[in-house]
Amino acid sequence: MTDELIVYAVGDIAPDRDDPGSLFQHVSGLLNQGDIVFGQLEAVLSERGTPLPQARLVCRAKPQVARALKDAGFRIISFASNHCMDLGREAFIDTLNVLNQAGLSVIGAGRNIAEARAPAIVETKGTRVAFLSYNSILPQAYWADVDRPGCVPMRAYTIYEQVEHDQPGTPCRIHTYPHRGDLDALVSDIRQAKLQADIVIVSMHWGIHFIPAIIADYQRDVAHAAIDAGADLILGHHAHILKGIEVYNGKVIFYSLCNFAIDLAAPKELIERPGHKEIAKLNPDWKPDPEYPTYFMPPDSRKTIIVKCEIVSHRLKRVSFLPTIINKQSQPEVLSATDPRFAQVVNYIESISQDQALGTRFTAQGNEVLDK
Repeated sequence: MTDELIVYAVGDIAPDRDDPGSLFQHVSGLLNQGDIVFGQLEAVLSERGTPLPQARLVCRAKPQVARALKDAGFRIISFASNHCMDLGREAFIDTLNVLNQAGLSVIGAGRNIAEARAPAIVETKGTRVAFLSYNSILPQAYWADVDRPGCVPMRAYTIYEQVEHDQPGTPCRIHTYPHRGDLDALVSDIRQAKLQADIVIVSMHWGIHFIPAIIADYQRDVAHAAIDAGADLILGHHAHILKGIEVYNGKVIFYSLCNFAIDLAAPKELIERPGHKEIAKLNPDWKPDPEYPTYFMPPDSRKTIIVKCEIVSHRLKRVSFLPTIINKQSQPEVLSATDPRFAQVVNYIESISQDQALGTRFTAQGNEVLDK
């Protein structure tokens, strides 16, 4: 019996269809071959609740999504999202309950801050893998406290510096810094998890959404601090577009895995909202496409990946990714190396990684891609 352990990890998930399992029909076979599968939930799974005033775009999905996730192969779900409290406390608790009832471990969110911070530790084939999750995209009061439900905060501050002081109205330089208390708590969490597990994987809901390539300063600071504290892998979410990949001290940082399984139609009322019009300016290519009726995202958001980790003898031996495409039915499909779109995904990731001076170049081995 081999002690090799396969972990798959994917990006944002928010099915909104009568048969949520159909969203995974092209990938469930692969995911069910993994020993541990991780994903980020972007929707509240409840039929209760009313939108909170600070919820900019409410993401609600049917409770049966939890069962569909389990059937698709998922085992660990992060609910540390800027949508986790969109519909209030009751709907938030409903989501935790329905995920747990389906046999899924939830990280990054809880009935109080202690529960939200607790790692999910999975022991398989003699290896213990710990998962932690944090959120930097935080509407007011979405983060947990001693006696308040919510997600685990990893807040950041933004400073706008006027570069040309004698030129009013010219573009500014943007600096971001991690919240020191949140970062100290994250480091402590990772160190404690490392005492309990062989491998520690950290999920971060963070970053600049929809804008190609750009990585905020605080993301690098947090990622490097997490690895210095003992994290073995960083998985980024929220940006709804792929971001670059960095190798820091031998550990891989995926700054954004993009979307994985999201249904989002483009009704006229959404397109004409002032809030959406402002967000759409971030990506000039973001326009309704009749060929993608349930995937209202910029074209670059159709490129995504599945992370594959191979753990041998209690060590993370190999990290690769599988280029994947979102089809016209909003479904992820893993690409073969012979498919021209495979190279398009790889070239895109290499380009945005170089744009941000991350120092990574990639090579394909079969249908998988690794750092050279």
